[in-house]
Order: sequence, then structure tokens, then C-alpha cells
Amino acid sequence: METEIIQFEKITLVGIKISTSLSEDKTFNLWNSFMKRVSEIKGRKDENYYSVQRYPNDADMSSFTPITVFEKWAAVAVKDIANIPAGMESVQIDAGTYAKFRHKGVATDFFRTSQYIYGTWLPSSGYDLRTAHHFEIMSSDYKGPNDPDSEEDVYIPVK
Repeated sequence: METEIIQFEKITLVGIKISTSLSEDKTFNLWNSFMKRVSEIKGRKDENYYSVQRYPNDADMSSFTPITVFEKWAAVAVKDIANIPAGMESVQIDAGTYAKFRHKGVATDFFRTSQYIYGTWLPSSGYDLRTAHHFEIMSSDYKGPNDPDSEEDVYIPVK
């Protein structure tokens, strides 16, 4: 899997967040709720969709387990946060250095991409995780979570 080290510019998102874990994965419900309301968000910056995670002790993924609860967002980028719809919030992805990967395939295979990133690439990369949001970007031509031809970019904060 190809890796690219990039400088990501700060971006503001608006969306819905939940607390979840891998063993109690509520991602489908989160995105289902969000997609029903995404048209309420005015002033979108682009047509991408952002899946954002904030992990506890996020600079130490060695303590992460399937029951670790973390914050997960379904969101879109906005030009400003002047008109956030009721029941939604804003979150900011800070500028910084990120390792970028491409996940190809169905959502249920994402664990393989994560295992490679955190179990193979990161320990041998010379990089460490830094405290920041982890996120994925799905472009407007994303085919959906059950389509084997789907692609999304995965970003992890590194130093």
C-alpha cells in the first residue's frame, strides 16, 4: 500500500458525532442519520464527505482495543460555521503532517487497511502518532460502503 506524507491545511467541518467502539460499531447508524440531513448544511467548501475519529490517548494506539470508546464524526467541509443546523456541531481538523493511505474495497475490509497502517507501516516508518484527529475523505464519486470498487483516502497524524 502506497503511503504519502503530506502537509494538510486546517479545515472546518460540520456534522454529527457519536461515541462508539469497534465492538459496538455504530458507523452505519451515524452515516444514515447524517445523510438524511446533509442538505441542511449551507456553505459547503467541497463535495467530499469526512469520517473523523478522535481516540482517547490517541498518541498511543498500543492501548486501543475493540472495546475502546472513541468519538466518530460524519461531516462535510464548510466555508464558515455561521449557520450550523440544530443537532449538528463543528469540528476542526488542524493543519499538520499526515500520512495518507488509500483504502480500496468494501467498508467491512477497512480493518485490514487499519492493521497495515498501525501494525506494519507505523512501527517501521520512523514516524510517531501525534495528538490530532484521524480521518478519511470520501470524494463525491465514492461508490458506497458495500461496493468493492469504492476508494477513500485515510489520514493519520504523524510527527
